[in-house]
Amino acid sequence: MARNHNTDRLGNDFSDYTKRQVWSKAQIVAGIDSSIRRKDHCGAWIDWNQYGITNENGTGWEIDHIKPVSKGGGDELSNLQPLQWQNNRKKSDDYPASNYCVAKAK
Repeated sequence: MARNHNTDRLGNDFSDYTKRQVWSKAQIVAGIDSSIRRKDHCGAWIDWNQYGITNENGTGWEIDHIKPVSKGGGDELSNLQPLQWQNNRKKSDDYPASNYCVAKAK
């Protein structure tokens, strides 16, 4: 059975603690309130309150397993990163991943 997006390797929702820890890995931008808005690895805007929201070209974000669960990746913080949801979907289970940055800041 396939896991839902934005879940740990067992298919459970990530804890608030894990969400905060992963959020802290996003890029802080000078002049922007980092508790509200940051950039993901691709340079796409992500907003804290848009976690799990999948509006086209929006600022929704998901927790990505850098090394996908399907390739043996685990839930340790070092294997998790925040990605704008479209970037996460494009990355999918690719590992190592490249050319998945479809959403970027304007």
